[in-house]
Formats: sequence, C-alpha cells, structure tokens
Amino acid sequence: MTEANPFALAEFRDNPERRCPVVLVLDTSASMRGEAIRQLNAGLQQLARDLQRDPLASLRVELAVVSFGGTVSTVDVREGRGHNIAADSALAFVTVDAFKPPTLRASGDTPMGTAVQQGLDLLRGRKSLFKEGGVPYFRPWLFLISDGAPTDPDWIRAAEAARLEESVNGVSVFPIGVERADLGTLAMFSSQRAPALLSNIQAFQSLFQWLSESLAAVANSRPGEIVTLPAAGWTQIDPS
Repeated sequence: MTEANPFALAEFRDNPERRCPVVLVLDTSASMRGEAIRQLNAGLQQLARDLQRDPLASLRVELAVVSFGGTVSTVDVREGRGHNIAADSALAFVTVDAFKPPTLRASGDTPMGTAVQQGLDLLRGRKSLFKEGGVPYFRPWLFLISDGAPTDPDWIRAAEAARLEESVNGVSVFPIGVERADLGTLAMFSSQRAPALLSNIQAFQSLFQWLSESLAAVANSRPGEIVTLPAAGWTQIDPS
C-alpha cells in the first residue's frame, strides 16, 4: 500500500470534514472570446462568494479547474492568477474557504476529451488520497461547460470513460452547453442526465448560483440522505 501524500495528510488533519470534490472542466477555446469568457470568469467569482458564505460547504466542497483551449491545463486555484500546475490530485483541489478564482483567457481549439479524461483522473486520484487519509467523501462531481464540439481525436474514449465511471456511481457528470454547443456530443459524456443549454450568455450568473446552492445542499446533507437539487431556471429546451 502506498503512503498518502504528506501535503494531503496535513490538510486532512487540519480539516477532517467529509469532502465533496468537484472538477470544473471549462472550455476556454477561441470561440469563447468576448462576453462568454467574461461571464464565465464572473461566474467563478460568484461561485466562490456564494459557497464561502456557507460555513460547512466552505470546508467540505473542494474545487479544481481544468481548462481546455488549444491545450489542456490544470489551473492553480490557490493563487487566483490562472497559472497552470501539474495535474496532481494533491495540488489541484482546494476547499472553498481557500479558493481564489482564476482569470481564464480564451484561445485555441477544443480538446474536450483530453480535458474530461484529466478531470476524471484527478477525481480518481483525489478519492485515493481520501481513502489513504481516512477522510469520508460524497460522490464527486464533474461539471463540463462548452460552447462547441471536441477537436481531439480520442474524445469518444473519454466520453465512454465518463459514462462508465458514472454508471458505477464513481462520479456525477453535468454537461452544460453554451450557445453553439453540440448537445448531441455533450450528451455522450453522461449516462444519467441530458446536457443543459444556457438560455443566453448572461445566464452564467444563474448557472453558478444554481451550482453553489446545489453543492451547499450536498455538503450540508447526512450520509445516505437523498438530496433534491434546486430547479435549474437558467436552461432552455433544445428544440432539435
């Protein structure tokens, strides 16, 4: 049996609360330039403010950010500068009380599959650290936001991995489409829920408010309790 990462062990000693790890897999490709990336950055700021108001969620919800625009990057959410760091589960996640939202910039193509696979790997690694450190945890979330379709060749394999992980209750995947997003493709990343489509760019605010309320509800629940998530008023029905 491998030893737990010393950094993670120290973190768990300081805060032994049950954890809810969340990876935000965010499209930062060139098509997100302008209002979309501004609204996405504002949404991250709002998510931090909202969750930090809830004392228990602030200690229990862990956030990591994986961006995909030209390249796939695990983003440093401890400093808030948007710097890239190693895709290491001991470093990528931070509890909301210490979360400093990065400022994301848009460029490049859309390697969505690679980003989702990196998000899944981070969550698996985080769960291993929890187990080694004796820390209980809620089912992890993977929140995927994109306004396009994947440009990397192996995205189907990543979609299959996400569906398989979700089918054995290893993760809950939430695919979210923005404007021109290929909802048919996004649907392939989840075995349990259809992708939601933002009603407009300005709906990012409502989306992240819903996310903070949902995560707070999970973080404040008891083991085995069924949590009813708030209604998602920020979506629209795809007519196709």
